[in-house]
Amino acid sequence: MYDFAYHRPKSLADAANLLKGKEEARVMSGGMTLIPTLKQRLARPSDVVDLGGIKDLAGIKVEGSNVVIGGMTRHADVATSKDVKSVIPALAELAGHIGDPQVRNRGTIGGSVANSDPAADYPAAVVALGATITTNTGKHAADGFFKGLFETALADGEIITSVSFPKPEKAAYMKFPNPASRYAMVGVFVAKTAGGVRVAVTGAGPSVFRVKAMEDALAKNFTSDAIKDIKVPADDLNSDIHGSAEYRAHLVTVMARRAVDAANK
Repeated sequence: MYDFAYHRPKSLADAANLLKGKEEARVMSGGMTLIPTLKQRLARPSDVVDLGGIKDLAGIKVEGSNVVIGGMTRHADVATSKDVKSVIPALAELAGHIGDPQVRNRGTIGGSVANSDPAADYPAAVVALGATITTNTGKHAADGFFKGLFETALADGEIITSVSFPKPEKAAYMKFPNPASRYAMVGVFVAKTAGGVRVAVTGAGPSVFRVKAMEDALAKNFTSDAIKDIKVPADDLNSDIHGSAEYRAHLVTVMARRAVDAANK
């Protein structure tokens, strides 16, 4: 890896100050993506600001009908949280199947959401549940936050402090994992919320996206049969050695139907 200045601030304010005026500085939470990227010399930051020393950024609490998860909360803590299991069991189930035990005990929700990896699991939950992303400078609604491949609405120096998930009436997440990485080749999170049905897909395209045709059909009839004939166009989907765009398009319908069935149990 290339040389860089390493910082481990003790407060959010200190972290924000360290990022000011440093265009090539990078924030690190769990480091599950950044560290391998540094090792392979695919990134050359001037500074790495490690958020691991800011204890206030981790934790889970219930506020009204929302589960608020601190940005530095580990996947394993989300998966085992009694509060998450009680209010949004689908979210705990999702977190429990991210990567492997090493990843779940190091990776964080804030890092995953900020990274916007096309095959990450959390973006599907954020969008399907209509979550709110809070940062050191403001708030972002789920719709419009994920802009594209590894791209979000976060501005330079903006740090995710928490993610707030509203309690759904019903919800479930199903994914077809890559057998080696356990990333989602296709993952579908279906949620029946107070504002309507939301269907979010990860892994299939360059970024998480919603399927309006499925949402409309499920709003009328929340059963897997209601979406069995709905197909997602393969034109803009990912295609690689693990699966063609056409195969991923097929998996979207399969995983969506399984998610609806799981939500109805």
